[in-house]
Amino acid sequence: MRDIRVGTRNSSLALKQTHLVIDMLNKQQPNHTFHIQEIVTEGDKKRDVSLAQLGRGVFLEEIEERLLAGDIDMAVHSLKDIPVHIPQGLKIAAIPKREDHRDAYIANDHIAFKDLPSGALIGTSSVRRSAQLLAQRPDIQTKWIRGPIDDRLDQLRHGDFAAIILAVAGIKRLGLGEHLITEYLADDHFVPAMGQGALAIECRADDDLMHNLLSSIHDDATARAVMTERLFLQAFDEGEQAPIGGYAFIREGHIHLRGMVISLDGKTVLKHETMGDDPATLAETVATHLINQGAMQMIAETNEALQKE
Repeated sequence: MRDIRVGTRNSSLALKQTHLVIDMLNKQQPNHTFHIQEIVTEGDKKRDVSLAQLGRGVFLEEIEERLLAGDIDMAVHSLKDIPVHIPQGLKIAAIPKREDHRDAYIANDHIAFKDLPSGALIGTSSVRRSAQLLAQRPDIQTKWIRGPIDDRLDQLRHGDFAAIILAVAGIKRLGLGEHLITEYLADDHFVPAMGQGALAIECRADDDLMHNLLSSIHDDATARAVMTERLFLQAFDEGEQAPIGGYAFIREGHIHLRGMVISLDGKTVLKHETMGDDPATLAETVATHLINQGAMQMIAETNEALQKE
């Protein structure tokens, strides 16, 4: 038996996800004791700054430092928060079965997205979601919103926004009730963030006991899909904060990948979808198709615009 220290952010969703992972592990190997250590990250401290300005990985650095120092043995993350490259000495040892990957549109009085009045304000923490909304409704406005899901729902109820966009997975994991959701946004246009709905458990690369333990909750199909998505993102140099969507799923043994790059104002949308068997080859195929359409120029323009904010 081993006493295992588990690092996590201290948000309600992060803690819920951590308990879900511990429950999975206890069902597989009930002879270990788990101790949760709540860690405040830079992203949690700077809620008055948009995620696009903070950059990818702001919810990980302090947790990964504790892992490398040996203060904790494993960490539970939302996979979409993890940059393509992780620090040397660490490893994503398990990716459990994915929860719902879609985005949820939640509106006061359950007003349909198409029926929102012109000029209505929608809250979202994602430049991808903002661009996708504007592509459908260029007459509405978007504004970034930060904080735990409960705080965002309170801002909606208080009338700060006409609607907000949240990940369906977070709503389900917190047990808030799907009655909150006005519309499930179709993933053919609202292509989600790479890894959305999936969890990743990280540990030290040389910790064989943790690798063996975590392998018991690893889901191969989910891992193949999200690996394809992450390789797709990796093809776009310096594109991790740009409006890029990538969603892969397994059907009849084959990987289907849908990729999107979209301008900040939503006026230019590049999409491509195909299927294959090798994650790296498939990711390169879809990314190259979008790059040939001008994706890199769009990403460069987006990064320049975000730096000026």
